[in-house]
Amino acid sequence: MPRPMYRSGSYRKVRRVAPKGRNVIHYERRKGKAPHCALCGKELNGISQTGGKSRRTNARIFGGVLCANCTARIIKLGSRVEHGDMKLDDISIKDKAYVLQLMAH
Repeated sequence: MPRPMYRSGSYRKVRRVAPKGRNVIHYERRKGKAPHCALCGKELNGISQTGGKSRRTNARIFGGVLCANCTARIIKLGSRVEHGDMKLDDISIKDKAYVLQLMAH
């Protein structure tokens, strides 16, 4: 029976052959997936999976959450709502949360 820490899904089993020819099981941490945009699902550029928190995000609004195209679209929608060219009800539900967050920022 494996140790309790190895029973979770975050470890994977790797079968190895020991020097004397024994088959042994080693446990390795699974590699995480690359971050994706919350709206369109596109993989985010410029974000490292290694290093500290500051390396894993961009220093701009919605950095590490939305891609550049979706961020630009949200900023445009927020500007249109603030200037009265568009109503908040005209925006899709997925975009509305980010527009509200932008307006509060």
